[in-house]
Amino acid sequence: MKIKNTFTLVLLVLTAMVTQAQITKDKSLNVQLGYGISVPYNSITDVADKGVFAQTELVLKVKSWLELRPYAGLIITNSNGKDLNNNPTFEVSETKAFLLGGKARLRAPIPWVAPYLELGIGTSIGSFKTLTAFDFVDKGGIIYHIPLAFGLELGKNNNVDLGFTYFFQPSVKQFAGAIAVGVTFPLNN
Repeated sequence: MKIKNTFTLVLLVLTAMVTQAQITKDKSLNVQLGYGISVPYNSITDVADKGVFAQTELVLKVKSWLELRPYAGLIITNSNGKDLNNNPTFEVSETKAFLLGGKARLRAPIPWVAPYLELGIGTSIGSFKTLTAFDFVDKGGIIYHIPLAFGLELGKNNNVDLGFTYFFQPSVKQFAGAIAVGVTFPLNN
C-alpha cells in the first residue's frame, strides 16, 4: 500500500507541474549523461559501486530564476567486489532502476556561469541491493526517492550544465547519483 501511495503522490506532483506549466512560454529538453554511483547509508568500508547514468528532463521556465523539471532517467551500477581503495569487500550497493519524477530548479540568472540547486520527489522502478555489515536489502519493485542536484549552467545561453545529481532512497538504505553533463535544446512552441 505504501508503494501505491508514493506512486500516486509522484503522479499528482507531475500533474500539478504540467498544469502550472501551461502559463510558461519557454520549454526546453535537457539530456544528461554521466558516471553513476551507488553508496550505502551505513558501511564499514568505503564502498561505492560504479556504473552509468542517463536522464532527460522537460524544462519549463516559470521565471528567470525558477524552472520546473519533470524527468525520466536510468541508473545502472554494479559491484566489482572492491572498495574505493581497491581492497576486496563483501559490501555491495547496486541499483538498476528507471527514474521518474519532478524537480524544481532554483538558479542564479547569470549568463555564462549560473549556479543551481534542485530538489524534488520521484520514484525508482527496478532492483536494489544493499548488503553491508549493518543492512541486508535485496529488493525489486517501486520505491520513492528524493532527488537533489547542484551544479553550474554554462555558456552564453546557459544551455550546457555540469552537475552532481543524487537520488536518496531511504527504503533501500542507499543513495544513487552521478556526475553528469547535460545539454539543453529549445523546443518549438
